[in-house]
Amino acid sequence: MGGTTIFRWWAVLIRGIAAVLFGAVALMRPAISLALLVALFGTYALLDGIFSIVMAFRKDKGAPWWAFIIEGIAGIIVAGIAFTRPGLTALVLLFLVAGWCIVTGVAEIVEAIRLRTLIRGEWMLALIGLLSIIFGVLIAARPGAGLATLVALLGIYAILFGGLLIGLSFRLRRLQHDVLDSAEMRRAA
Repeated sequence: MGGTTIFRWWAVLIRGIAAVLFGAVALMRPAISLALLVALFGTYALLDGIFSIVMAFRKDKGAPWWAFIIEGIAGIIVAGIAFTRPGLTALVLLFLVAGWCIVTGVAEIVEAIRLRTLIRGEWMLALIGLLSIIFGVLIAARPGAGLATLVALLGIYAILFGGLLIGLSFRLRRLQHDVLDSAEMRRAA
């Protein structure tokens, strides 16, 4: 029973430690973290592209093989850009985040206007929308500062996520010991 997935507390611990270390590097060395983030994205895009092309040659009936080919080629091209032009890739990522903030903000304001006849306090949703738009515009207007902010937020997230994983690993370890102790007691009885 100690080998089941739920009891591999040490794997959860390793993931947590890795996340905390990545978060610390992101906060202390944002340029390295951004390069690492772009490299990970490039690796993902490359693997996804290769797997998509492999899927195109599977003999599943009704599968749109040409769509898989297009998706695979696009993934490989994007990976090539990420590896050869990492600064451009980071900038595109930044503008995607900025665009998402602006579009989301507009949608929140529209939703607040629509809800004003149904609920009270819709102004909070409108304010959140306005803040999202402002954040998106600021990131797009100052991409250098936006990239640093994006990496810092990623670093904070990674540290919090890693800390929670570390805490979970100790709870899983305790659970494993409790289950093993209970099993030994049953065998002894």
